[in-house]
Amino acid sequence: MEKPQPNSQQYELEDNDFIISKTDLKGRITYCNQIFIRLSQYDEKELIGAPHNIIRHPDMPRIIFKLLWERIQSQQEIFAFIKNLTKDGGYYWVFANITASLDINGASIGYYSVRRKANQEAMPTIIALYQKLSALEKSENISASEQYLNDFLEKKEMNYDEWVISLQG
Repeated sequence: MEKPQPNSQQYELEDNDFIISKTDLKGRITYCNQIFIRLSQYDEKELIGAPHNIIRHPDMPRIIFKLLWERIQSQQEIFAFIKNLTKDGGYYWVFANITASLDINGASIGYYSVRRKANQEAMPTIIALYQKLSALEKSENISASEQYLNDFLEKKEMNYDEWVISLQG
């Protein structure tokens, strides 16, 4: 399936909306709720079995997904602001919580994500940082982006989790 060309059409979650999805260990969607289907604009048949990155917006810095995958593969949860791409090329921002799904023996069997409306007051800060991180990835590499993010957080005297949660409020 070819990714849509991004455009400037923004969609927003309602205050009480929760987007829920599950994936297998390779990131292929195994479950998605109706809010996910509605916002993404894909049919359920198009989503089930598709890689979750079908909705990855190209404005998202790769370092955020590197951090995300490192965390969830080690069974640690992560919170992140994510810009998602819709089937028509539009986008929507979410505040995501992603965790590993475990079997009865504690082994990872997939991943579970719950997303809600991102704090609109945080968006200028997030957008500016993500633009800088993406620019570094394009002009240099992901390591430069990671170093910038680490330096940014050090100046804030916060770790990633503290900073992201403080922005969501």
